[in-house]
This record gives sequence, structure tokens and C-alpha cells, in this order.
Amino acid sequence: MKNFALIGAAGYVAPRHMKAIRDTGNQLVAALDPNDSVGIIDSYFPDANFFTEFERFDRHVDKLRRTNHDRRVHFVSICSPNYLHDSHMRFALRSGADAICEKPLVLNPWNIDGIVEIEQETGKKVNSILQLRLHPSIIALKEKVSNAAAKSKYEVDLTYITSRGNWYLNSWKGENKKSGGIATNIGVHFYDMLHFVFGALQENRVHYISDTKGGGYLEYENARVRWFLSIDVNDIPKTILESGQRTYRSITVNGEELEFSGGFTDLHTTSYKEILAGKGFGLEDNRVAVETVASIRTATPVMSSDCHPFLKK
Repeated sequence: MKNFALIGAAGYVAPRHMKAIRDTGNQLVAALDPNDSVGIIDSYFPDANFFTEFERFDRHVDKLRRTNHDRRVHFVSICSPNYLHDSHMRFALRSGADAICEKPLVLNPWNIDGIVEIEQETGKKVNSILQLRLHPSIIALKEKVSNAAAKSKYEVDLTYITSRGNWYLNSWKGENKKSGGIATNIGVHFYDMLHFVFGALQENRVHYISDTKGGGYLEYENARVRWFLSIDVNDIPKTILESGQRTYRSITVNGEELEFSGGFTDLHTTSYKEILAGKGFGLEDNRVAVETVASIRTATPVMSSDCHPFLKK
């Protein structure tokens, strides 16, 4: 059984990590969040030590390490705001633990280079949650693309609208320097999936970008992709909205809908199983997606006739 610490215990995604730690037969021994609304811990690990100050959390983890305590931390799970990920990964490695970090791993590609050096110095590893790579429908699509006799490029439309209220832009997620912007915050795992399935990225153009939505064109070795991301409820198709849903996710490949709405429930647990077996996704697995969102963030948008249909409305 491995001991885990968790940073960002009050966050939206933290319960998925707690569940994965429990379901893989391990234990959470320490958790950190400046927000103390963390009653969810009781559902998983009521005996875990909880801290609202990083300094006390650091001291506790360090003491467990120095005394070789039976609760010494082996893994640090990182669910903190995006801009803090690289700092918390460095903390984990220097504390003698491996890291498991949520997406986006970092905001800029050069942040990866510094962490690679610390991995080499400490002998510890950063693992990332790239759960779409483990989704059965995505694995099947990758195999189909890899085994295709004709290597003509697939035509792909990616649409993801996940409605958010007024709170969103007033939180750290609404600050580009902290979240990385809309494409980073809600799109980075899709860009990773596209690279995973369709190969090397060859072209990256942005047609439109704002605080609440964005769209553009990506060309990969085996695909041409029109993408559209939004947190604006007004972008959801009327029929979907009338059914009471506030999220719309669609990927079409050569006009055919890719069904991957199900199968997400246990992908964090699957990710943890792979990591614990020594088969986790590492730093370099994230580089292309991080480069993609960094380029989108700094690009000058230019509308084009090949833009996503939702941008033509």
C-alpha cells in the first residue's frame, strides 16, 4: 500500500483522485487546500491530516520523510489551480515522492524542461492524467487510423461547450495568467487526444478567441481539425438545451459521430492503476498539447472560410 498526499483537496476534480487512491487500495495521509470546505475527505479518508497552509503541510511531509515514518508520502496528487502545477510538482519531487498531476501539466512548454532536470536530480517521476488516451472509443479510433490502408487525412470537427455561470470569470479560471485561457482550461485534453490519435501537429491557426469561447484549425499528420470550445450556454444547440442539458460534446470523423459520452466514470482510477504499474504518462507525453495551447494563447486570430460551423452563426 502506497501513501498519498493531495494538493487542492477542495477543488472540483479532487474527489476523483480520492476515489482512485481508495479504489487502488492505497491511503491518503495528508491533504492541502487554502479553502477548508473539504468535508468530502470524510467519504474517503477521514484519518488524513489536513492543512490550509502550505508551510505546515510542507513541514509535515518533510518530517514523515526524514523519520522514515510508516506514513511517509510516496505520491503527491496535484489538483491545484493550473498556474501552480509546476511549483507543486517540484515540491513533490524534492520531497522524495513521485507526482501525479492534473491537466494541464504546465502552462508553457519551457516549464517542462525545468521539471525534467529535477526528475533527473531526484530520481523521481512526474505522471500526468491524460485520461482520454485510456478511453476505449479513443483507443479504437487510434487503432483504426494506424491500420488504415489509405493515408488520406481525416476530416474532424471537435465541439465542446460546457456551460459555466458568472462565477467562472471571477475565479482564477477567468485569469489567463493563472488558467492559461479557455483553450488551456477546457481544451488541453482534447488537443492531447488529437495528437495521440492523428500524429504530429503540422499547423495551428486561431480563427477566434475570447474569455468565453474560441475556435480554430489544427492540421495533424493524419487529420484536418476544426475546433470550437465554449463556456457560454447560448452556444449550446437549442434542442440540447431544451432537453435540460447544459453541456454539449461532439467529435465527428469524416462526418461520423464518435461516441464517447460514456466510459468516463472510472478513467482516473484506470490512470492510477497504470501509474502504479509503472506505465503512467510522463512529462514528454504532454509536450505537444502544451505547445498547442501556448501557441493558441499568443496567436492573433484571423477568420477564415475553413472555420468551425459554430463560428459562422
